[in-house]
Amino acid sequence: MSKTPYLPIFELTRGETVESIHYGALAVVDASGQLLASYGDDYAVTFLRSTSKPIQILPFVEAGGLQAYDISPRELAVMCASHSGTDEHVAVISGIQKKIGLYEDQLLCGTHPPIHKDTARELLLRGEEPTPIRHNCSGKHTGMLALATLKGWDTEDYINPEHPVQQAIIKTFAEMADLPVKKIALGTDGCSVPVFAVPLYNAALAFACLADSSRLSEKRALACRTITAAMMDNPDMVAGPERFDTRLMEVGNGRIFCKGGAEGYQGIGVLPGNTGAPALGIAFKISDGDAKSRARPAVAIEILHQLSVLTGDDLHALADYGPRITVYNWRKLVVGKGYPVFTLSKN
Repeated sequence: MSKTPYLPIFELTRGETVESIHYGALAVVDASGQLLASYGDDYAVTFLRSTSKPIQILPFVEAGGLQAYDISPRELAVMCASHSGTDEHVAVISGIQKKIGLYEDQLLCGTHPPIHKDTARELLLRGEEPTPIRHNCSGKHTGMLALATLKGWDTEDYINPEHPVQQAIIKTFAEMADLPVKKIALGTDGCSVPVFAVPLYNAALAFACLADSSRLSEKRALACRTITAAMMDNPDMVAGPERFDTRLMEVGNGRIFCKGGAEGYQGIGVLPGNTGAPALGIAFKISDGDAKSRARPAVAIEILHQLSVLTGDDLHALADYGPRITVYNWRKLVVGKGYPVFTLSKN
């Protein structure tokens, strides 16, 4: 039996007895590639899922797509998003498509009810079925179609791994993660585009390079700064009401950008500090997928706390998400608690 790359990372109690344990692994890397901290196997290979979205939009930004189609920072942010499907998200994406000459029926992401419960309820009351533009990945797919249109490539099969859009994306991702393309394991994401599996270390490095692009080419560095600024200035576009990515970037106030992915994945970038602190890239995985999203926000907050990125007022503002949480039953009685159980191994 092979040794698991994951270690206990978050516990939940019922009363005073531990009832459940989430396992995880993480890597913290700077833009030079130095591993600064870890827990579990920092080379555990797993899929980033939607965490890769800020990198998947890089080829479009580098190719001059923002200027060609007059794309605003708010519109760019939703291209990096796993949005909640609110009317505001739909309006912004529809605006992008109108500028480029795209149509909703070109999206190959599929459909699901809006993540935002109130919006989903309103659609149900109106007897309205969700359409692809409500899908949390519709901004990303619009960005992929935008790149195909910009380059004059076919837009019919843009999700195919062999399509020029996907080839440009995986090449860029490999460069950001400092890996040969052949070392990246491919799968098919929930929205049908190719998805990447790489070691946590390399994913963290890609986020570190987004946070500090000084070692990259001038064109790529500008694109990275543009993307991260759009995300941090428009956090409501990247996720949505009451969601962790949005709230962390609001509290981070221009210091932190982040992007979660399905099955318990999280990427975080911390910009260089005024006191000379280096930029940080953080990638971690909750091994069981964290279906109820109890562990991932709390673990993210605890990592940033142990790294002294979040302190005092920041922690107070994020208290609803962790690092310690209260477990309630259906009558809203307190029945237990949840808390991180890891200490970073710092190099």
